[in-house]
Amino acid sequence: MAEITAQRKLPLIHISTDYVFDGGKDDAFSEIDPPNPQTVYGRSKLAGETRVAAVNPQHVILRTSWLHSPYGHNFVKTMLRLAGERSELSVVADQYGNPTYAPDLASAILAIARQLVRGDKGDKPWGLYHAAGEGATSWHGFAEFIIRTAAQYGRRSVPVRAITTSEYPTPARRPANSRLDCSKLATVFGLRLPHWADGAERCIAQLCAGSDARQRCEA
Repeated sequence: MAEITAQRKLPLIHISTDYVFDGGKDDAFSEIDPPNPQTVYGRSKLAGETRVAAVNPQHVILRTSWLHSPYGHNFVKTMLRLAGERSELSVVADQYGNPTYAPDLASAILAIARQLVRGDKGDKPWGLYHAAGEGATSWHGFAEFIIRTAAQYGRRSVPVRAITTSEYPTPARRPANSRLDCSKLATVFGLRLPHWADGAERCIAQLCAGSDARQRCEA
């Protein structure tokens, strides 16, 4: 896609991930922080960033994190399903990030595309940006919010126990800190994604309000 858009002198908006970082920073990662992916997935995404930037100078690379939506497999749907099956959930509380509602990211992509088409940014906007939900939380905090919000739609409420990463080993190492500083996106494009809790609330509402949505919620 980078090669084809470059041949036609068209801009390309490319999506990447917080997994390009190692999670070792205390604060939110900015675009100038050196990447250090710890997984095959992270290394592949960083390679994609590098290739896109090398092939098409008219690129906007957006790193995002903790995506969720009413569709596909994601953390929100998993927590809702498990809450219906178990009397208690155990969720990692020492990994932090910015949950991002996929439709909010899509809206941001479209807004960026409109600005690029108008050309009102000249050649200044090309490069790397972070685009994720405002605010940050842990997986445990995210899970508690999901269960609490879903209870308002009559879903079963269960306790969410905080555990450490070492208590929940996974084949691929997850960064302890996935928080992304999105201030550059706001400065250059005037865009900020809604707060993560706002996006999560809209996602849960769509999943759990109404019979068709309830079936997706329970899937």
